[in-house]
Amino acid sequence: MPPSEPDPAPFEAQTLPDGGLVGPFRRPVNVSREAVGSIHDDATAQTLGFRGGTVAANIHMEQFPPLFAARFERPWTSPGGLSLYFLQPTTDGEPVRAGLGPLTEGVEGAGATAWIETPEGARVCEGMAWRGRAPVSTTLRERLVRSRPAETLRILAASQIGDRACDVPARIASTSALARVRGVSEPMDAYITPDAAGRRLAAPSVVIDALRVVETPLFKSEGEFVGMFGAIELEHLAGPVMLDTDYLVEGEIVGLGESPKTEIAWYESWLRPASGGPVLARLLMMSRVLKASSPLWS
Repeated sequence: MPPSEPDPAPFEAQTLPDGGLVGPFRRPVNVSREAVGSIHDDATAQTLGFRGGTVAANIHMEQFPPLFAARFERPWTSPGGLSLYFLQPTTDGEPVRAGLGPLTEGVEGAGATAWIETPEGARVCEGMAWRGRAPVSTTLRERLVRSRPAETLRILAASQIGDRACDVPARIASTSALARVRGVSEPMDAYITPDAAGRRLAAPSVVIDALRVVETPLFKSEGEFVGMFGAIELEHLAGPVMLDTDYLVEGEIVGLGESPKTEIAWYESWLRPASGGPVLARLLMMSRVLKASSPLWS
């Protein structure tokens, strides 16, 4: 079956009875379905007990920018963030919509609950969004504090909390980023059309990919395995992240844990211009490493 196409209908928010906002139902594309051996590959995913290749969590986050702007009356690239814990995967083209709850004003900014749901009302993910400074306790930080510590790590046995990677180069090339635009479920003109300085805005999934460059130098793993995103917190701190710009990323392992079926890795990373300047964006990521995919757990 060929990959699904995103819905071209324009964005229009709907107000819920409690004052929350939801976007239209979209059909996110599994843009990595050709990555054989990954959780996005139908055959591999089905071998591991999933219905099919999964849509990556960072792709789901692309449904929030226009909803963020409608809820907070600020661009999604202004200081603020989104913290989501993923509850169940979806496959290519399955309809989902994003939602933000009623606005709650605070001393440092404003916040709202956040979620993505199916037409039947099942939650794909849930968490929170905010404008301004991040709350001390976000959805993911609460999860990290409550996470079950690792007792027996085999795949990630050589990784340690506190391990760091510094000054890892990151550059988001427009040649690859623009190829992804056709799969963005909520496209924006700024992803394609250059601004007055000739720059294009990076979509949320692309910003996350840039902040993930620390994974390879940061984690020490053994053997072949299949991983999947479990939770993502993305925060803009000092301006947008653009294509065709050189950045440096720093990262640190902040948690290691496990569940009966997975080894769990937490890390935080920060992105700043290679030419100097403040940190522009921050990522807190929780990834699951599937034990059933590794011979170390056979």
